[in-house]
Amino acid sequence: MFIKIVHLSIDLKDFQLRNVNLDIEKGDYVVIIGPTGSGKSVILETIAGFYTPEAGKIILEGQDITHFPPEKRNMSIVYQDYMLFPHMTVYENIAYGLKKTSDKDHIEKEVKTIASLLKIEHLLHRLPGTLSGGECQRTAIARALVVKPRLLLMDEPFSALDIKTKKELRQLVKTALKEYQTTTIHITHDLDDVWHLATKVVMIRKGRVLQIGPPEHIFTNPTDDFVANFVGANRS
Repeated sequence: MFIKIVHLSIDLKDFQLRNVNLDIEKGDYVVIIGPTGSGKSVILETIAGFYTPEAGKIILEGQDITHFPPEKRNMSIVYQDYMLFPHMTVYENIAYGLKKTSDKDHIEKEVKTIASLLKIEHLLHRLPGTLSGGECQRTAIARALVVKPRLLLMDEPFSALDIKTKKELRQLVKTALKEYQTTTIHITHDLDDVWHLATKVVMIRKGRVLQIGPPEHIFTNPTDDFVANFVGANRS
């Protein structure tokens, strides 16, 4: 098992995550869905190391990382609002995470490779303020992938984009992740993300996991009325 989450519980006073269990295989694309305030981002940020659970464990490749600081987990995270450095070019943004561990030639090779996969090689000299939303998000994803993280975490990465841009970016991301063989956890409200990207879906509500399974199983065999209503399916 690549990553195993065991009985994870968190108390944030106004919100509790309760007894979350999840198994993820290497190369999985896991999409977490659920209503606003259900705990999707809390799960993601706990895996990233931003929250310390009251109970439970996070096991990554056989190692208990529950209490590791974020910088020791070799994970990358992409948010909806890009979080690019505005004073740096696209090239400098992508290269940022490589500077401490790689020489100039290696950095240039890696940046050009990921930029080509995400079709932003012609933008490397530009500043973020001159880019479209889709171009900014491709840059943010390139920066996250170029360091070859063990796990890529994405929180609503396409939600600010128009339908056409979302469709294009989904395909580009799918291609890049296949090339880098990156295991991914992705939070979304958009069921199109589920259908086009997910190998496994996690349905959560009020801090509890309601159902886990491949997309076709969640949509055709929802376990209760809430899941059925959320995904627009009928219970058999």
